[in-house]
Amino acid sequence: GLGIEFVFAQIRGHEINEGFLVSGMLIPLIMPVETPLWMIALATAFAVIFGKEVFGGTGMNVWNPALVARAFLFFAYPVQMSGDSVWIALEKSDRVIDSFTGATPLAEAATGNLNFSPLEAFFGFIPGSIGETSTLAILLGAAILIITGIGSWKIMLSTVAGGVVMGIILNIFAGSNIFMALPFWHHLIIGGFAFGAVFMATDPVSAAQTEKGKWIYGFLTGILAILIRVLNPAYPEGMMLAILLMNTFAPTIDYYVIQSHIKYRMKRVSQF
Repeated sequence: GLGIEFVFAQIRGHEINEGFLVSGMLIPLIMPVETPLWMIALATAFAVIFGKEVFGGTGMNVWNPALVARAFLFFAYPVQMSGDSVWIALEKSDRVIDSFTGATPLAEAATGNLNFSPLEAFFGFIPGSIGETSTLAILLGAAILIITGIGSWKIMLSTVAGGVVMGIILNIFAGSNIFMALPFWHHLIIGGFAFGAVFMATDPVSAAQTEKGKWIYGFLTGILAILIRVLNPAYPEGMMLAILLMNTFAPTIDYYVIQSHIKYRMKRVSQF
């Protein structure tokens, strides 16, 4: 991916930008651990070319490049990306083999057979993609992003709020649906919800730019993430699709927020 950016920088006569370093670190964190390296390389190349460079390069992309890479693999190689099992390592003292394939936490949640406690999920003692398992580590990362001013706390908070609201609504109308009856706060500590809210939805390029728009953008992201996760049996994780969808509508949200401000100010001016 970085090599591709070098090529485009030379072709356009631009300076080499360090923007890919962030995407280059995020992409491995959101991929299943058993994903072949050639698939990750292919997805990274696709994300850099079609998710970034075709729009003009760093700072011009519409969608989060790391999520474009995952989305490419999800639709091109769905068996590897959307299955309900994951590679799990065994303790040295107990193993005859190095690992086995078991159900993912979200797959367990969908069937109601949770084999882990909330504390295990919070600290990260559950299987999953490298970046999504430990909510504690994600919170530490969120604190760093907020303190340094890199990540928007408004987007983080509103995304969590949207997820909580949708989780509560689904709990109310759960009926006999096991996944809908899952306590709303469980959704915050399993799967990629927390990681997406902190590191993906807050992308300063593809997220909403206006202050009010950030609240709207984040809240809708949280709602869609839980809605897709629970109501789509073919894909028990909705954070990726929710963020990419809201990336698409972020400029529209900003447009209407700005227009509302203009109308409000024009109305105030006309009163004098």
